[in-house]
Amino acid sequence: MAGVEQSKAQDMGLHTEQLTGRTQQRFFNATEEENYTYPWAHEVDFDKQAEFDAAEMEISAINLKIRALMQQGYGDIKVTNPRAKHSLGVGILNRLKLTFDGSLGYFGCGLIDGPNIHVTGRVGWSCAENMMAGTVVIDKVAGSTFGAAIRGGDLVCRGDVGSRTGIDQKGGTIIVGGRTGAFSGFMMQRGRMVICGDAGKNLGDSMYDGTIYVGGQITDLGVDCVEGEMTDLDVKWLRAKLALYGVEPKNGIENMTKLVSGKQLWNYDNLEPAEKKLVL
Repeated sequence: MAGVEQSKAQDMGLHTEQLTGRTQQRFFNATEEENYTYPWAHEVDFDKQAEFDAAEMEISAINLKIRALMQQGYGDIKVTNPRAKHSLGVGILNRLKLTFDGSLGYFGCGLIDGPNIHVTGRVGWSCAENMMAGTVVIDKVAGSTFGAAIRGGDLVCRGDVGSRTGIDQKGGTIIVGGRTGAFSGFMMQRGRMVICGDAGKNLGDSMYDGTIYVGGQITDLGVDCVEGEMTDLDVKWLRAKLALYGVEPKNGIENMTKLVSGKQLWNYDNLEPAEKKLVL
């Protein structure tokens, strides 16, 4: 295993957390570039900028245009007038600064690994589904299943989001500046979810692991979601992370509610029917 250089995460004590279950942490040597990039990834220059109008373009043409510009070395691309078209900015496995000046439809920015995406408008259902790495920042509001099955990176909506936020979350961080709907954090497995506003019904239902922070009112908790103890480490991490995106809970970080898994449903499939009834 390659040596691990000291990082800000280690300075903050994040690697001293007592995680139970099978860890998903992986360490690489920062000099081993092949561990961080795909062999077909394009070399881009972030000082090289391009802009195009997508108003009259088909969805496939817009995505192909973005790829063509990356191939030409453009590292800062702006797409104007996306007009809430579906499935834009998907499957980008490359470092890139990408701005959508407007709103996206369903499945925007899904299956990405590496780009930093900014949407100045709103997004529809399933934004950033199966995101692996990078950042996606939404200035306005988002639809349901925001960040479904996200595995890494930071996914941020400065406004409200719909129901089932972070369903089947496997890693990364989801930040909501406003409120979220019902069944957010359903079957959450890893990662962190930060809700600055209120949370709807069945929050964290059947969560396996991970952490949810809520700054507002919680309608009710789902099965096996329980309140945890806020520590100085939690407060320090939240303050540093939320400062990056200019959002903060109205009642202050120190007054947020921390939620974790009660772990009563672990090995759930091995329980006998009678035992399942006792758990539920």
